[in-house]
Amino acid sequence: MDGGATGDNLGFAWIDSGRSRRTGYPEVVYCMGKTVDQSEAIITRMREKGIPVLGTRAGKELAERIGRRFPDTEYDESAGTLTVGSFCKPEERRGLVTVVAAGTSDLPYAGEAARTAEFFGSRVALITDVGIAGIHRLFNRLEELRKARVIVAVAGMEGALPGVIAGLVSAPVIALPTSVGYGASFGGLSALLGMLTSCAPGISVVNIDNGFGAGYQANLINAIQRS
Repeated sequence: MDGGATGDNLGFAWIDSGRSRRTGYPEVVYCMGKTVDQSEAIITRMREKGIPVLGTRAGKELAERIGRRFPDTEYDESAGTLTVGSFCKPEERRGLVTVVAAGTSDLPYAGEAARTAEFFGSRVALITDVGIAGIHRLFNRLEELRKARVIVAVAGMEGALPGVIAGLVSAPVIALPTSVGYGASFGGLSALLGMLTSCAPGISVVNIDNGFGAGYQANLINAIQRS
């Protein structure tokens, strides 16, 4: 095993302090399902070791606690993301990941994707409310879209937005299905299946509501292109 196999055992969690040596990026804290005390303990120990922290699905109570302990805490309540410390300084961010949300209801997941890609070193642009029901709004933003190295297209309902975008740009498109939609959308399953079966080339698909996964993958692609 490599030197990163050792970690920090808190009893209820094992902090992977060597992950950045293996993968280039530190461990991320998924806060949903953990108690506030557990999440706070993990984040605190990571910061004590000098590890910059991105927490996802973080609630307001946790953010307030961490903010009192660490003044450099930044919290996006809509996206549910919490950062402490900096993995990459703003002036060091490179490339461009553009996150495109079909509707306002998709913004929490779009925000999670955007904050994730930004934390790990990408410049990020966010375009909102350009779903296909008013497709002229998307066409009005084509010039911006075509500047992106990677696009994350976020949509619920029937999930058509990524396929439309992929037919208009040369950049890879990461499709992010959301659970937004009426009953027959089955909590995002209709969007997921629509994205998986899109005839437009250049699309990859992450799981339903997985803004973190989409943002992480977008940054990896962007990092390859800018290297």
